[in-house]
Amino acid sequence: MEAYRTLLRVPGVPAQAVGGLLAQVTQGVAPIGTVLIVDEAAGSLTVAGLAVAGFSLGAGVARPVQGRIIDARGPRPVLAATGAVHAAALVALVLGARYGVPAWTLVALATLAGLALPPVSVTMRVAWGQLADPAGRTAAYSLVFLVQELAILAGPLAFAVIVAAVSTRTAVAVVAVAAGAGTFALAWTVRGVRASTAAGPRSNPLRSNGMRLLFAVVVLVGGTIGALEVGLPALASERGAPAASGALVAALSLGGIAGAIGYGVPRWTVRPAARLVALLAAMAGALALVAVLGPLAAIGVALFLAGIALNPALTTASLLVDELTTAQAEAFGWLSTAIGVGGAAAGALAGVVGQRAGAAGALALPALFAIAGALLALPLTRPPPAG
Repeated sequence: MEAYRTLLRVPGVPAQAVGGLLAQVTQGVAPIGTVLIVDEAAGSLTVAGLAVAGFSLGAGVARPVQGRIIDARGPRPVLAATGAVHAAALVALVLGARYGVPAWTLVALATLAGLALPPVSVTMRVAWGQLADPAGRTAAYSLVFLVQELAILAGPLAFAVIVAAVSTRTAVAVVAVAAGAGTFALAWTVRGVRASTAAGPRSNPLRSNGMRLLFAVVVLVGGTIGALEVGLPALASERGAPAASGALVAALSLGGIAGAIGYGVPRWTVRPAARLVALLAAMAGALALVAVLGPLAAIGVALFLAGIALNPALTTASLLVDELTTAQAEAFGWLSTAIGVGGAAAGALAGVVGQRAGAAGALALPALFAIAGALLALPLTRPPPAG
């Protein structure tokens, strides 16, 4: 744990972690809240689905652009602008639903909230990566994903409490304001983060063969997540225990937390690319068990094991960015987009497969995506050319 203690002793890092956690609470809340609010206001689940799709599409499109600006100017202006617009758009969505604005306006506001989703994890990876030496970056990036996972868990819990006590609209507004405050706090504490001024062929991540290959691998990792998000609720419903879907998803998240904590402890000597292949292969093995095991409790254990490999795999992808490009923030943004694209495509595919072959068919997909990602990542293990 020494690597974590060293990082957390750096002035400003604990405050950045707290601000980053608060700033990310809408990541798990905004899609759920948008569905509930828009469905009630417009009387149409189709419109609600379009609003959530707009949110997700907006976030995916904006991430690389935000990253490029961070590389050029540093993270503070991006965080300040997106924090304000994201919170304002969600509050406007709540007010628009309350006062009966047209359905297309609600979809536009949800899309704007997605476009302005603050690049919190991108900023923390850049900031903490600059603070850590190469050997300590595994711990630094693991801590980023740990904070993100905790936010994704805490946000919906807080949302549920406020919904039960007051209303859905109030819950979305409160969480939006909290996320805006966290984003401003993070912006204030990252004053020392340097912009990337490097030029040359490695300054454009899309021109790097290695980066394009890494993006494809991460699309497949996102595919495992998207297929699970569809397959697990379908499985729970088939078993007559729909409430169990939350526990199954929580098992994956808890595994992710354990993996994020444990992965940063050793001082790794194995190159990141080889680690990525091994982690994806291990994740594929655990996800194969999800597809064949019977009892829901046993499936939960398999999901926990898969989660242990999932967050370290994403951490390792971030480490490969350090090797492959100097435009780190933009590359991190493309990784986020790749996860979203993979998740959306795999979710749609899992829905089709689940309709025809049941939940077991849908849950066969995550393991296939993971092993395909491991095989696709094998060329990254080749030593870089000399000079």
